[in-house]
Parts: sequence; C-alpha cells; structure tokens
Amino acid sequence: MFINLHIGIYKLDNMCAALDIAKRTYYKYRNTQDKDYYDYLLIREIFEENKRTYGYRRICEAILIKYGVILNHKKVARIMKKYNLKPEYIKRIKPNTSKKRIEENVKPNLLKRQFNVKERNKVWVTDITYLIWKDKRAYLSTILDLYDRRVVAYKISKFNNNQLVMDTLNEAIVKEKDVDGIILHSDQGFQYTSFEYKAICTANGITISMSRKGTPIDDSPMESFHGILKKETLYNNYITSLEEYIALVEDWIEFYNTKRIKNRKRN
Repeated sequence: MFINLHIGIYKLDNMCAALDIAKRTYYKYRNTQDKDYYDYLLIREIFEENKRTYGYRRICEAILIKYGVILNHKKVARIMKKYNLKPEYIKRIKPNTSKKRIEENVKPNLLKRQFNVKERNKVWVTDITYLIWKDKRAYLSTILDLYDRRVVAYKISKFNNNQLVMDTLNEAIVKEKDVDGIILHSDQGFQYTSFEYKAICTANGITISMSRKGTPIDDSPMESFHGILKKETLYNNYITSLEEYIALVEDWIEFYNTKRIKNRKRN
C-alpha cells in the first residue's frame, strides 16, 4: 500500500470506500494475489479523472486531497510503470541539431572523379551504408584506399552517429600510422562536417575532400563497393537475423581484402 505510516494520517477506510470494498476484502486480496492491484485501481481512478495527464507526484497529491490518504511516491511510480499508466502529453518535436551539417566545415571536391590513383595511402574514400534485415538495421562505416580498393578500416554500429565515423577514422590512422598528406574524400554528411572529424583530420595531416551536395557519382567507388557487398552477402545467402548478417559482412570484408580479385577502376 502507498501509505506513509509515520505521518500518522493513514485512512484505510477512505481508500476502501473509494474502491467500494471492505477492509477484510482488501487484506485478503493483498495476502493471496497481486498486492498492488487495489492500489492500482485507486491510482487509475485519479489518473483517468485527470485526463491521463498526471504523473506519480500529482497522483499522490490528488489522492491526499480527495481521500486524505498519504501515499509513497516511489511506490506510485513503480505501480504506474507496472500497469503502464503513462501521462499523455503533447510532445514538442525538437530539431535534431546533432545531425545537422555544419556548413562552414564543408570542403571542396578535390578528386573531381579522378579515381585512378598510382600510389597507396594517397587518397582514401569513406561512407556509411545501412545493413538492414527485416525491421532491424545496423550501420557500416568504411574507408577504402583508391589505389588498390582495399578496406583500410571499417566499423559496424547500431547507431549512425559521429562516434561511428570517428572510430573508423581512428582505426585507419592507427593501422597506417603515417597518414600525413592523405586526401580523405566523403559526402557532406553531418559526421564528416563535424568539428571532431575536422580536428582529427587536421591533427594528422589529412586533407578533407567532399562530394558536391546531392551528387553520389562524386563518390562512386564507395557506392560501387556497397553495391557489391550487399549483392554478395545479403542477396546470396539465407540470413535469419541481423547478427548473422553482420557476421557475414565481416567475413566478406576479410575475403574482399585478402582474396577477391578487384578491378581498380570498378572494384
């Protein structure tokens, strides 16, 4: 029961009268079945009377005013959660500024579709793609070297955020060590125009290049890579879960890097 006995104004009679039950019935039910049930009925009455807008604190206050019963707010919160009594508020949609492109960090396209590179670790391209299985999805972030189209680094996450891109970039830097002078080309996604991405590239001597807005052909090697990956994993296998799909993608990237014959012009 939601009652603070130490306050000394507990009125079980009022509560039982509100529920139209005898005290004997209350105690019997509490000792043999769900001890929260009659408390829930009292809470629900107040909740419904107030157009389903009261949270647990106002529920406590309303029951005190109406019936003179003092209730423990922690228990009220627990039982409201248990019986899924959630206040129905009009939700205001806030703009998602965390995924907004920072215009001042947009860089010009240095590649200009010149994708044939004669040396390793001169030009990298990067992008993110969805890994979707039924109603579930994950995100694959990849960096390719345009010289031999190998995967320099990749990360898979269930969140499409800045951290995914930074983790991929940091992994590539750790693997290759000397990245000074590399051109890193991407689209103008919010991760690539973030101050964090800019800072990591600048600190390591990496020059940022970006496709023109709405022009995926400017990043066609990555588009081609993602198309081949999905064709040879998702469409060529019987997959039963997202986790199985992710494992398949990881195996395929290892195969792609070590065994698959690649045409440098088309992957």
